[in-house]
Amino acid sequence: MPAGTDDRFADLPAGPRICYRVEGPEDGPPLLLIAGLGLDLTSWPQRMVDGFTGHGFRVIRFDNRDAGRSSRIGTPAPGRLRQLFARPRPDAYDLGDLAADTIGLLDHLGVERAHLAGMSMGGMIAQTVAARHPARVATLTSIFSTTGHPRVGQPARSTVLRLARRPARTAEESAARHLALLSHIGSKTFPPDSALERAWATALWDRSGGARDGVPRQISAIQSSGDRTAELRRITVPALVVHGDADRMVHPSGGRATAQAIPGARHVEIPGMGHHLAPGVLDRLVDLTTDLARTADAPATRPGGTR
Repeated sequence: MPAGTDDRFADLPAGPRICYRVEGPEDGPPLLLIAGLGLDLTSWPQRMVDGFTGHGFRVIRFDNRDAGRSSRIGTPAPGRLRQLFARPRPDAYDLGDLAADTIGLLDHLGVERAHLAGMSMGGMIAQTVAARHPARVATLTSIFSTTGHPRVGQPARSTVLRLARRPARTAEESAARHLALLSHIGSKTFPPDSALERAWATALWDRSGGARDGVPRQISAIQSSGDRTAELRRITVPALVVHGDADRMVHPSGGRATAQAIPGARHVEIPGMGHHLAPGVLDRLVDLTTDLARTADAPATRPGGTR
């Protein structure tokens, strides 16, 4: 799909211009999908989106600031030493700012209340929205994410070493890096479709204009937010926490801690799943998220309840 197809834009009062797409029935319950670190809205596989729209959801996907076709933030990116020692720049934005962008998009779309599903960093953003803006959230699904506590959810050292490499300089190099990292953080139980992943990585490079400067700033946003366990305890919406037991990017302890922190959260740990939305887990993730939405007695779960 060419860059820009079905892309729309929202100029938020806080400053960033957010790129988004909407699919599914106009009167369907809104489901907002929030992407992870360095990923854009296309990181949610179309098969997964089609699964949600097939269940009647109005699916909204967007590029976080510093990703895809959304605004790049003008503050300098932190250096590698700052990232390594978790010392973000004083002018860094944090997960609260990314959560504010999310609320700004809902305001732009006239959505009063939505189901939220986020993966990895997107899970952290979704958690923050649910904690700080409970009236805007019908349900929360947090996928391979964590609490920010330094003793849980940490990446394997082998993963950190791979992430510390210099940024790719071409689309071909970027695609090769993606496949190499995926072979490490993915799963042999649920293998990726390599041809599809290569095509996606190449398209991501083109769609973002080859820019990768936003990733260090997004890392700083996570680091600036610190341990959010106490905040997660204030979440009152129905919540689902999904993690794989083979995750080398966010250790499974992050998912367990998240579920323990959120009152009443359901925890599902999928044997063999890594840090990847692999073809073999998509249907289950769609079913789990849909089941959660259907159990919630909220206006957003009824077609026509929110435009």
